[in-house]
Amino acid sequence: MIQYKGLRGRLERLRVTDAQVDRQIGQLIEQNPRIIPVTDRPARLDDELVLDYAGYADGVAFEGGTSEKQTLTLGSGMFIPGFEDQLVGTRPGDEVDVKVTFPEQYHAPNLAGKEAVFKCKVHEIRQHEKYAPDDAFAREVFGLDSFDVLRTRMREGLQAYTDQQAEEELGVRLLDQLAEGFDGEITDEQLNAAIDQQLRSLEAQLAQQGLNLDAYCKFTGKTKDQLRTEHTPDAKKALRRQWAVAAVAEAEGIEADEASVAEALKELCRQNGLTMEELATHMTDAAQAAIVRNVITQKVLKCLREYGDIEIVEK
Repeated sequence: MIQYKGLRGRLERLRVTDAQVDRQIGQLIEQNPRIIPVTDRPARLDDELVLDYAGYADGVAFEGGTSEKQTLTLGSGMFIPGFEDQLVGTRPGDEVDVKVTFPEQYHAPNLAGKEAVFKCKVHEIRQHEKYAPDDAFAREVFGLDSFDVLRTRMREGLQAYTDQQAEEELGVRLLDQLAEGFDGEITDEQLNAAIDQQLRSLEAQLAQQGLNLDAYCKFTGKTKDQLRTEHTPDAKKALRRQWAVAAVAEAEGIEADEASVAEALKELCRQNGLTMEELATHMTDAAQAAIVRNVITQKVLKCLREYGDIEIVEK
């Protein structure tokens, strides 16, 4: 029988400081400048333009060379050399032919080194102005009544995040203790399946960066067998943790009831900005099983907290 009562843990509750709140608000001010329409002068460097453009090479429109209502900051270097300079001095409503030459090392081989013409129409010219930390910033950017309300909301949000991080760290430590007390035998088949899952998780992370496992191996100079060896300890830990959680769940009669699963799905939608219908399109059998496991794990963690010897420290 696994020992799951009386586990020891330390929960450090960190209080958010004024300096942290100020720093976070400062970042928001940098990220959300006031946008001011420019109508009394032509465009100059550092202005933001809203424009349409269509690119032609050898008189033929090329793929990826057309856009509408595109925003472009003049002097940012986001477009090919020479493009932005030719838009300096334009005004809203102007139509301009921008003539450029693609670099010899351009990523599209069919355009590398070629001359091209972009037919542009300027819709708007804008200027960015930095907000002051005042009521206007809170009102215009966030729709709040005052800067004090913004500070309060920011403090509450930071504190909630900090508290959640502390709870998650405690949960990891409790689950590690629980897994250490589980002495189940791991077969080669079970271990290989667990390593496969570790590598699938790695592949999912790489996919978010536009990479795959083969590219990762080439970049790191490692073989897939070496990756499997590296992930073996984590796979063993994951298996022991999974079995230990299942043992506690059985002992305590813990299940993933319909209401708990529904709440977990709702939270998943909130975190990812999805509707239930959109989430349903991603719900594979593996995803559903992972949600059920997570619900059971959270209930087991609550149980470990209730039975545990937890020291709470305020900092």
